Amino acid sequence: MPDSTPATAATLETTAIVDPRQRAALLFALALILIWGSNFSVQKAVFSALTPGGFLFARYLIMPVCAVLLLWQRYGLRWPRLPREEWWKIARLALLGHVLHVGMVTFGIHWSTAFSSSLILACGPVFTLLFLRWAGLEHLTRPQIAGVAVACVGVLIFLSDKLLGAQWQAGSGDLVLLVAAAFFSAYTVAAKPLFERHGGVLVMAYTTLLGSVPLVLMSLPAGIKVDWLAVPVAIWAGLAYSVVLSAFVGWIVWGWINAVRGVARTAPLMYLMPPVAGCVAWLATGEGYTWIKLGGAAITLLGVALAQFAHLRSEPIPESVTVVD
Repeated sequence: MPDSTPATAATLETTAIVDPRQRAALLFALALILIWGSNFSVQKAVFSALTPGGFLFARYLIMPVCAVLLLWQRYGLRWPRLPREEWWKIARLALLGHVLHVGMVTFGIHWSTAFSSSLILACGPVFTLLFLRWAGLEHLTRPQIAGVAVACVGVLIFLSDKLLGAQWQAGSGDLVLLVAAAFFSAYTVAAKPLFERHGGVLVMAYTTLLGSVPLVLMSLPAGIKVDWLAVPVAIWAGLAYSVVLSAFVGWIVWGWINAVRGVARTAPLMYLMPPVAGCVAWLATGEGYTWIKLGGAAITLLGVALAQFAHLRSEPIPESVTVVD
């Protein structure tokens, strides 16, 4: 019998080296889930002081600065040049991911509740699968189709109190968020080849720079109306928390987590975000939930998870791009 001791020793040595990074990545992932889950309540507090338009104005003055700093850190003053046809694709991503998705998410969260917002946006992978199927890039299996159906039933149950109670403003917020989730799924599918060719940092930075221009112009009237000198320190802190920590730094850290743990092991953690958002909203604002709403949320998350992970026949879309919100 051959001696397996050297191989065993090498395996143990490799495990000893990898395990600390794996543990650190898991801890960072859980911390990000807490940050992203609580960010829904933080944003609603910021919206109440700045208005959604004022928030967008400030966000897209801050985000380009972060993008430039990231490009400078990665490439110095010699940023990579892209062919003209690639710039058109980057512009399309900027429209889908920033102008449409982030713009609609901002107003949708304002019109809805923190828990509802997190749950509706968690349905994004369902739209991604449908877009992949429509583009002929992936064949949906029966379990995935069943998952889509279960998720739809769960959403209807979750929103039944608003639909039956004619709470049209809150319901319209959820509808806007649902459309925004579809736009982000379109962004995710369109971004995949660009991410593979140019890397996530370059694509994120360039789309942020291009998307900031129309968003600043559109939100300029709302931004001018805000008395920025009178904005409380707590609101400034919430703005920094939402824009810099949650959206920008969170995206970078999530990319590192996926690189260490792998997308398949990391993506399921995203389904912890709605429960976190619900708990934070309950503690911070007293948002209440009926058993029907909680049951609908559980059914929705079960359906989304089934649709995304049941017998996938192609490599999953990287989840690191889901923190654009």
